[in-house]
Amino acid sequence: MDLSPTKLDYYHDMWKLQSRATLLSFCKGEDGRNALILDSTIFHPQGGGQPADTGVIAIAADSSFKFIVQDVRSKDGIVYHYGVIEEDSGKDFEMEVVKGREVLLFVDEARRKLNSRLHSAGHLLDACLEDVGFRHLEPGKAYHFPNGPFVEYKGTIPQNELQSKQNELQLAANALISRGGKVSAAVLPYEEAADLCGGFLPDYIPKGSNPRVVKLGNNTVCCGGTHVSDISEIISLQVSQIRTKKGVTKVFYTVGS
Repeated sequence: MDLSPTKLDYYHDMWKLQSRATLLSFCKGEDGRNALILDSTIFHPQGGGQPADTGVIAIAADSSFKFIVQDVRSKDGIVYHYGVIEEDSGKDFEMEVVKGREVLLFVDEARRKLNSRLHSAGHLLDACLEDVGFRHLEPGKAYHFPNGPFVEYKGTIPQNELQSKQNELQLAANALISRGGKVSAAVLPYEEAADLCGGFLPDYIPKGSNPRVVKLGNNTVCCGGTHVSDISEIISLQVSQIRTKKGVTKVFYTVGS
């Protein structure tokens, strides 16, 4: 298939849960699953430590015909919406899914909000590092899934300081959530994004690209994920454990309901 990269509508509006798009292809993924490819999407694909959105894609001319989105992945700039046709639609799937048709996208609101709260909470912990004496730690990977979210850093802290630092980090995070702060996102030229993010960007962001910068209150990060509209929407954050081993520190956390 010769397709243009999928336009990522959630990049510009992280809180949009319904949209319209044009169907480009109905195909089989490498693992045999049915997939829809659209010209644009509000569905966030799994990546960056964030799980995929789920929801429904319907044919605009016949909203009773629904494709249940179970997983979303991105490869070479193309977003694949994997799923199955709703059993009670009662129509031939391949007859209905024709290139060029307009489709309606509906993202599962509860799942998106939880994913956004978990993702935002991870960045909130990053923002608290300097306040609790973790300035020497360098951000690593993160896992913002509901089953055991954590943020990982390169560097360690003494074992005898783990509990005290956990308490300090908890207090710092609580203070930021209580204070709140608007969240916004913008796609910017590389140099401008670097200036806003402390003078440099992670190595995985190509120089000369146009990174997406997310501002959470007074804290700025480069990130392609979805976030809350205000820091207070995280509601509550519990630092459950800090573990340091083999040059790596992991901070485990949960968010309240």
